[in-house]
Amino acid sequence: MLQATSLSKLARVRHAFFTRAGGVSHGVYASLNGGVGSSDTPEHVAENRARMAAALGVAPERFLTAYQIHSPEVVVADAPWAHESRPRADAIVTRTPRLAIGVSTADCGPVLFADAEAGVVGAAHAGWRGALTGVIEATVAAMEKLGAERARIVAALGPTIRQPNYEVGPEFVARFMAADADNARFFAPSERADHAMFDLAGYIADRAQRAGIETFEDLALCNYAEPERFFSYRRTTKRGEPDYGRHINAIALAE
Repeated sequence: MLQATSLSKLARVRHAFFTRAGGVSHGVYASLNGGVGSSDTPEHVAENRARMAAALGVAPERFLTAYQIHSPEVVVADAPWAHESRPRADAIVTRTPRLAIGVSTADCGPVLFADAEAGVVGAAHAGWRGALTGVIEATVAAMEKLGAERARIVAALGPTIRQPNYEVGPEFVARFMAADADNARFFAPSERADHAMFDLAGYIADRAQRAGIETFEDLALCNYAEPERFFSYRRTTKRGEPDYGRHINAIALAE
């Protein structure tokens, strides 16, 4: 698993951006696939998630993810929920110790948040839709309602598809330009006419800064570019593979 230096310095905060290594799954899911929405063997996914839970010092049933819908929706976790009843949201916040909250990614940006003084943590799934519609800001606001102060919040961005590998079409560019003309700076020319290369990580960092996050760390890793280390939806699609594994990126408070 990978860790952010900034979050690792915080007392009581445990976190991890899990890679694809260290699990029991096979084939395109090899090996630490945490995606309950994948077509992987359910027993393998359960074992993989149990290993991740153990790495964060929590019981498997206290290792929580939501049903992600590419939205700005945030939920508060104060107790475990069953897989069948997991909420539809793209960010989770909590102040409950020994409850790991996480987001699933396979190209989108995983952002973990912590205010160690207040004892509040958060996890956000920031794909382009979520980032554009405010999932970063919504997560910060939800943490504030639990007692956090945004000036104290530390945030870290894990492995994310990076600009050299993220080509988008004209409709995509038009949507961002309609939201804010200044978004032009997050697009670079593509070799294909009418297409562009999008800087999702830079856009996420900018939204976090504008939300008042003073300490933001980017691990600067591209999951698309390292197939032996990371899963990638876009890479899988380009290769014509039948499915893909999902990373879990999680954070928890110790007692």
